[in-house]
Amino acid sequence: MIRILGTVLAFGAALFTAQPLAAQPSHGIAMHGDLKYPAGFKNFAYVNPDAPKGGEVRLAANGGYDTFNPYVVKGRPAAGIGLIFETLMINSADEAFSEYGLLAETVETPEDRSWVAFTLRKDARWHDGKPVTVDDVIWTFSMLKKKGRPFFRYYYANVQDPIRTGERSVRFNFTGGVNRELPLIVGQLPVLPKHYWEGRDFEATLLEAPLGSGPYRIAGFEPNRHVVYERVPDYWGADHPTQKGFWNYQRIRYDYYRDTTVSVEAFKSGAFDYRAENTSKVWATAYEIPALRDGMVVKKTFEHNRPAGMQGFAMNQRRAKFADPRMRQALSYAFDFEWSNKALFYGQYVRTRSYFDNSELASVGVPKGDVLAILEKYRGRVPDEVFAKSFEPPKTDGSGNMRRSLRAALGLLKEAGWVVDPKSKKLTNAKSGEAMTFEILLVSPLFERIALPYVRNLKRLGIEARVRTVESAQYKERIDNFDFDMVSTGWGQSASPGNEQRDYWGSEAAVRKASRNLSGIKDPVLDELIDLVISAPDRKSLITRVRALDTVLQWHHLVVPHWHIPYDRLVFWNRFGQPAVTPDQGTQFMAWWIDPAKDEKLSRYRRSAKKNN
Repeated sequence: MIRILGTVLAFGAALFTAQPLAAQPSHGIAMHGDLKYPAGFKNFAYVNPDAPKGGEVRLAANGGYDTFNPYVVKGRPAAGIGLIFETLMINSADEAFSEYGLLAETVETPEDRSWVAFTLRKDARWHDGKPVTVDDVIWTFSMLKKKGRPFFRYYYANVQDPIRTGERSVRFNFTGGVNRELPLIVGQLPVLPKHYWEGRDFEATLLEAPLGSGPYRIAGFEPNRHVVYERVPDYWGADHPTQKGFWNYQRIRYDYYRDTTVSVEAFKSGAFDYRAENTSKVWATAYEIPALRDGMVVKKTFEHNRPAGMQGFAMNQRRAKFADPRMRQALSYAFDFEWSNKALFYGQYVRTRSYFDNSELASVGVPKGDVLAILEKYRGRVPDEVFAKSFEPPKTDGSGNMRRSLRAALGLLKEAGWVVDPKSKKLTNAKSGEAMTFEILLVSPLFERIALPYVRNLKRLGIEARVRTVESAQYKERIDNFDFDMVSTGWGQSASPGNEQRDYWGSEAAVRKASRNLSGIKDPVLDELIDLVISAPDRKSLITRVRALDTVLQWHHLVVPHWHIPYDRLVFWNRFGQPAVTPDQGTQFMAWWIDPAKDEKLSRYRRSAKKNN
């Protein structure tokens, strides 16, 4: 599962027949098992349905933007643009993978999930007052597959063109075998207004306020500097159970900053209100300001139960130098996580070893039972270590002494055909004489402090690595076109993995521009394991199949694994109220609200501070 909106980014065999399999209309659908929320529920458990509305919240974004169309390759979408658009259905944040109707009033799918049908709500409206129609749904699906990001063609590959079945009803038929996730994937379809886009170039960058049906619309903007959203006063979904308790801010403003360092200083000065902190050093040292001591800034961790996913230095196997798994494994021995955690991260992190860490999906230990039964089929086609060892990233004592690790790395490099030239002291290919050099591509200067010690360790192996930090537009262009040697990146995971795994590790995605298969891995075994995950009939089998996939991914040495934490680090000015419940997926900022009493107290504090200065 992956959501399409937010970054763009949160993912049966039977054809349409005259005698469709029995299905009953429902208010929602679960990937496996039953829905938590029954028909007629009032609101999600992790919101305050009586939260006060009003006020402006100020947020930050880095880099720049040049389009309000997040669904095409061209351009950098504006932060928060997902506030404008809505999907047929919406996920809950306290279930593994369940969706409830939003633009759709009901959803129908048979037991074999070979098709899905939706009935649209009568009251769903675009911001210009016109109704959301079946024509909009059909047009959107066609446009995303034809002219949207390549991801959509892949994500909807087994979804046939939708069929109108009534004034407000539409049906999607599926091909390609059992895929229980497809009804939920189609439920994630963002619906766009056909009447707005007709006559416009959908693939071009868009710098006018687009028409949507969501809770907000654009009130003002200046490309690369700021964008302001205002709550739609007659928003059709204001009292809808999936929307109740959300969207409490009257206005949401995103200001753009050159980089993270600048934005942190802007936060401390009061230029914006809320920040999710991703850098351990900044979290540990940057916020010791008078406002924190005075209780006007809150620095707090929020625990969650999200799978951590995988973050690491990913090696581009499209480059011949990274083709040998022994070379890739050797590069892991040059990264000293234990020293980094102590010296750079203030001991905050846990080393990541699984692509599904922090969840029951993670593969741990040597495979056995049902997981082993799956993998036995591939013996001889997967690394032998799959059956003999428990995967663990290399470890050190944290002292900075890496002799043992570097010796292990040199042994692997020798096996892979690389030796250190005695004259130049450089690692060279024994056959071609080519020196081992590569570039580590970054988009944030803050990550240089992690990459540069790694580069120094690589130099001790005779490897000439260099760090290059580029601005966001160039970074996006290079990532989309796989124009890099090594990149610091990550793959987020949900509690219910599915079709998105094809985009991450599938062979077809390896050659598809702008896919998330950054490593370039092309392995038929992985393709088959992904298909098994997608076709899992129940939760138990899903867990087993994901663990099998995870085991094989681990032993491919696609990345130098990084780290994770099982909580969110948030810092914010003390003007907000928060729901009493934090769901498994973590805190939901759009369910917060501006507390009038706290806001007034903060205003008095700032006036006093300004007067005293």
